[in-house]
Amino acid sequence: MRTLKAKPSPNHKSAPLLILISAPSGAGKTTLVNLLLKAQPRMMRVVTCTTREPRPGERDGVDYHFLTATDFLKRVQAGNFIEHATVFGNSYGILKSELLEKLRAGRDVLLNVDVQGAATIRLQAKQDAELRRALVTIFLTASADLLAQRLKKRGADAEAVVQKRLAVARQEISQWKNFDYLILSGSKQEDLRRALVIIGAEKMRSQRSSAPEF
Repeated sequence: MRTLKAKPSPNHKSAPLLILISAPSGAGKTTLVNLLLKAQPRMMRVVTCTTREPRPGERDGVDYHFLTATDFLKRVQAGNFIEHATVFGNSYGILKSELLEKLRAGRDVLLNVDVQGAATIRLQAKQDAELRRALVTIFLTASADLLAQRLKKRGADAEAVVQKRLAVARQEISQWKNFDYLILSGSKQEDLRRALVIIGAEKMRSQRSSAPEF
């Protein structure tokens, strides 16, 4: 499979982006995030903290920061997270310090969060000029039939859990208008191409870019 790559213009510099991607279960969010990271060498993701158990093949500090419930609560009380939430009995949180460190180093940052987390980050961005300038939100979704098909094909959850995820997905999809962009999921390469178009356009916005001096 040919990998698409963004081709920046020579000598063109723009401010880093904070690209937030949200989607219901089964929409292909994780796949899209991984493809974007391969296509955009200077893009980084913030490793999410979680209290859930690692899945086979997942590595601490790479896929997630796996924390005990006690350690997670201590970080919540210390105000370390830009957003945190409990989903399906497990807690998730994004460290604000890690996010800002990457942006200030000039790196584009990619966030993979649920709808609830996206709402919290949008609210924080309204109160923080640095976050507001960088933030771009994308909602990825698919038809109910395709979501159900993908969840069942994944084989990671019992049928009752799949049905619960689909019920939550219906509620999440209703929030799509709160995002800057909507991608209706097709093939992996179609989703990647659409996301790269969005990123390319946002890079050229006048508030993030500048013309060469004469």
